[in-house]
Amino acid sequence: MLRIFVAKYYRVKRGQTLRDIATAFGVAVAVLIRENGLQAEVCEGELLRIPDNRGNRYVAQAGDSRRLLCGSEERYFQKNGTHILYPGMTVIL
Repeated sequence: MLRIFVAKYYRVKRGQTLRDIATAFGVAVAVLIRENGLQAEVCEGELLRIPDNRGNRYVAQAGDSRRLLCGSEERYFQKNGTHILYPGMTVIL
């Protein structure tokens, strides 16, 4: 089956932060940074590419693992943009 991927873009509004935008679209801040090659906080009017690897947010508990949460280490990194995991951390599943 052929899947066609259409990138989504979002223009930053006044007062918005990366965290605000990441929360609104259900992606990790680290993923937005990586996808857009950002070196600093976003500015009003900046156009961001929103990746299609959205998911549900979850607060990690003691005993959770990257594999348990996302099925594999690689998928966890794709979704969250980091290999770090600690109790209380909000992750994308």
